[in-house]
Amino acid sequence: MTDTAAFLDEARAILGERGLTTDADLLDPWLTDWRGRFTGRALALASPAATEQVADLVKLCARHGVPIVPQGGNSGMCGGATPDASGEAIILSLRRMDKVRHFDKSARQIVCEAGLVLQTLHEVAGAQGMRFPLTLGGKGSATVGGLIATNAGGTQVLRHGSMRAQVLGLEGVMADGAVFDGLTVLKKDNRGFDLKQLLIGSEGTLGIVTAATLRLLPALGDRRVVWAGLPSLAAARRLLTHCQDEAGDALEGFEVMAQPTLDDVIRHLPDARQPLAGRHAWHALIELVADDADAQSLGERTEAMLAGALERGLLDDAVIAANEAQAEGFWLLRDSIAAAEREKGPAVQHDISVPVEKMPEFVDFAVPRIERDWPGTEALAFGHLGDGNVHFHVIAPDGVEPMDWMTGDGKAISAQVYRMVSEWDGSISAEHGIGQLKRDELAQLSDPARLAIMRQVKRALDPNNILNPGKLVPLAPDAPIQ
Repeated sequence: MTDTAAFLDEARAILGERGLTTDADLLDPWLTDWRGRFTGRALALASPAATEQVADLVKLCARHGVPIVPQGGNSGMCGGATPDASGEAIILSLRRMDKVRHFDKSARQIVCEAGLVLQTLHEVAGAQGMRFPLTLGGKGSATVGGLIATNAGGTQVLRHGSMRAQVLGLEGVMADGAVFDGLTVLKKDNRGFDLKQLLIGSEGTLGIVTAATLRLLPALGDRRVVWAGLPSLAAARRLLTHCQDEAGDALEGFEVMAQPTLDDVIRHLPDARQPLAGRHAWHALIELVADDADAQSLGERTEAMLAGALERGLLDDAVIAANEAQAEGFWLLRDSIAAAEREKGPAVQHDISVPVEKMPEFVDFAVPRIERDWPGTEALAFGHLGDGNVHFHVIAPDGVEPMDWMTGDGKAISAQVYRMVSEWDGSISAEHGIGQLKRDELAQLSDPARLAIMRQVKRALDPNNILNPGKLVPLAPDAPIQ
């Protein structure tokens, strides 16, 4: 960039006074990632109000050579929306672009902008008797654009798939400022590549998502939420298979956590209590749902499913939530794991997946291995057993200096976890993306052909490397992006 002042003046002319700030105090909250691992600097915070402004700004950045770091709710887990330390990039916040452009109940579709918060999307759909079939603990801050950019998962992937499955159409701004308008939904379209799929999961490195057409489903007629106690994770896997056989498409969620993790959550939440009378090695949170036509029989089907599981010795104990408040209480326990864990001290978190059938064996192998190799640590596994994705976290020993441990032993532990996952034919990122946290591991552990193709696509769509540089994929075979 040759003239900072000229660039900022032109950017301000495009965005208006409200749309651009260089004030250090206003910038500061957006310079550090949600986990506090990465902190950078930025030239300015740009907050466009419309796709046209995004396009004009990207053209300006391309002309001046200014890198762009797109940011939604800043709730990502891998530093994918945090600028580097150079201070040369702008943060492009999409939070002002939060409009619902169109709602079509008969088509079961909603067209919304990238800055719309997930919880608001749920509320908008619910007011029309519909629902959006993806949720997660950070729904109060996560935005549609961020969910698309990272191909987010959540607790309903078992039945409905990740964000990629929810996106029917997409609008995005490319590295040269061109607007890709793919919002219109066609059931059959054989005009070559499905270009929207390139942007989904690309973490803002190929284009900037500005709006999307998302699929909706009819609101639930009823649901049943079950808490089950289990002797092992292998037993949880057997129970999952039983529930799939008995409940079919009614099974929408199957989450697992170990007893120590539940204990941490109970201590964290002042009014919480154990759902079951006894203690169990593992716990499963199970949700079954039905539309209006099948709502009346859902309770009987749930009870029959659990009775069969008890008869076959697949679980030790179980309780069905008596009402909606108790059901929400069960889910609050699951959604509070991350917050409870933070109270225990620094930790390295791993969002991993292995083939579903291998998950119990992997956890039983990995937990004692890490705790043996790194004395004083505590390894925890929890999450979405039904889709092979667990969150494998390792908490530091007491008394360590957080940043020293994170950059020393913590980094080495993560490298060991990712090697193990790769040896078990898994993925080092199941739903949170790569960002800058896992960039080097991706380069070291991924199939060379996959990396080569990703680099070629990046070069083709962003030849000047201005879109979220330093994230996701290295451009050169021998060196990470800097």
